[in-house]
Amino acid sequence: MPSNTDTNEPNQPTGPEVIGADTPDPSATEKDPDQWVTGDEPMTGAQRSYLDTLAREAGETLSTDLTKAEASEHIDRLQQKTGKG
Repeated sequence: MPSNTDTNEPNQPTGPEVIGADTPDPSATEKDPDQWVTGDEPMTGAQRSYLDTLAREAGETLSTDLTKAEASEHIDRLQQKTGKG
């Protein structure tokens, strides 16, 4: 029986599911911010800083009391608007 390296297939562990696979599952990496467990927590400092940059470039103002989920949605929208995404 040839090994995985002989068939050019990525090595796949046997047993329980693992993270860090060679090819990530896109459905597992993109989750709707409304479904985040911590989505209702205040946005992070990194989100706030990036949103400040994007909002300035887009000529918009945003509230400083956004949740993580709201901030993520604004980041996605502003990246599209500014061509940064």
